[in-house]
Amino acid sequence: MISTVLKRFTRLSAVLLVAACTATPSTHFYILEATGQSPAPVTDSAKQRLIGIGPVTLPTLLERKQIVTRTGNNSIHQAEFHQWAAPLKDNLVQVLTQNLAAQQPNAIIRAYPWSAFGTVNYHIIIDITRFDTTPKQSANLEATWAIMNDQTHTLISNGHSRIEHPLTDASYAAAVDALGKTLGKFSRELSVALQQVYR
Repeated sequence: MISTVLKRFTRLSAVLLVAACTATPSTHFYILEATGQSPAPVTDSAKQRLIGIGPVTLPTLLERKQIVTRTGNNSIHQAEFHQWAAPLKDNLVQVLTQNLAAQQPNAIIRAYPWSAFGTVNYHIIIDITRFDTTPKQSANLEATWAIMNDQTHTLISNGHSRIEHPLTDASYAAAVDALGKTLGKFSRELSVALQQVYR
């Protein structure tokens, strides 16, 4: 009798364990992508410049694998089953580098640290203070930045950017796409600032 009860209990436990495993949602992974803009035509007579991107800093809140959204009332949500496929800062710097390479065809863009490739003419320090989404509203990017002359070790230009991009729907895929669009706009602002420096 006891043996029969134990066998039934063991079978029931196994069934419950399998059910629990199959009920666990799968994790979805996302990456930011460059805007894919076509490079402007290269001018042969233009002087090729070396531009460094970084260092780039992010709030500690965002240095995690889970995608973070703001939910109102000073609260946030970390999506356990919607995560970045790579460290967010690395992915973000990669996208900025690719975007600026497309927008600055007469420049070589290098991500920090670039010491292995030699020196640069200018580098852009970026402090991102916000990079998240508000559900059903928008993706948001806020950052301060400074362009430094590496030959004279002086500050050439600086500014503050606040960018929003509307969400097309409530999905995490749409949120990541919108965040990528904010990076595209931010890249264009940096590109314009660099053009002012060259004059």
